[in-house]
Amino acid sequence: MTVQSMTGFGHGNAQGGGLRIQVEVSSVNRKQLDVVVNAPRTLLSLEPWLVEQVSRRISRGRVTLQLAVQHAGGHAFGVVIDNRLARRTADALKQLARHCDVDPAVTVGDLLRIPGIVTASSADPQAEAVKPLLAKALDQALDAFTAMRRREGVALARELSTRLDHLEKISAAVSRRAPALVKHYRRALSQRVRALAGELPVPDERLEKEVVLMADRSDITEELTRLGSHIEQARGMLRQKEPSGRSLDFLAQEMFREINTIAAKASDARIAASVVQFKAELERFREQTQNIE
Repeated sequence: MTVQSMTGFGHGNAQGGGLRIQVEVSSVNRKQLDVVVNAPRTLLSLEPWLVEQVSRRISRGRVTLQLAVQHAGGHAFGVVIDNRLARRTADALKQLARHCDVDPAVTVGDLLRIPGIVTASSADPQAEAVKPLLAKALDQALDAFTAMRRREGVALARELSTRLDHLEKISAAVSRRAPALVKHYRRALSQRVRALAGELPVPDERLEKEVVLMADRSDITEELTRLGSHIEQARGMLRQKEPSGRSLDFLAQEMFREINTIAAKASDARIAASVVQFKAELERFREQTQNIE
């Protein structure tokens, strides 16, 4: 079985060129695919590419990517010197010294104390330079993420298969009961008519006509056939390679429609009890389909 859960977590990392990149992938349930990227500001230009990579492997769920970029030897800084400002400052200080008739000597230390001449900036890597390492870390994270979802998917598939077995048994019980509906209706109708008519003769053909009409109105053969077909389709979807969550949810809705029709057409206490059981089991089945990709 290839059923995959919509929840999962995966971690990947890659190192090279003095950089260390870490990627975490996590997801929760959602009907459509929604990718959220949390990355350093300098890598935000890669967000469309990251979303594309995720969408190639994931079809449903709210997926969060957490990216971190570090320098392998610790955080690196760059030093920027404004030479033009330093020269203009030195000339101004010398001119001031001559004007005040003081020693005109200007040292480097004097210049370093002037705001703006020397600035320190974080040596953040450029997005395109990081992309090859990021791709490697992302693949690792998605592989681990997928493996976890598949492990959970095995348990979900087993649970859903068990639910389908229960639904099939309940449907079979309704099928066995269905032929007795006409017989019970004929007996009940005859008793009511004769109780009301008393000693008056009641034509058997009139009773039979009413029984035939009732049999036609309460025939649930088609609904039972469609229920069986939906159950078999669901079993097949649990084995297919493609994501099946949406399709299974749709089938569950169709089964609800069929069992409601059966309840409306078959006026029988035992079938009504089976319908209640079927709906309860089907609701459990549908809840689990919400967890499947």
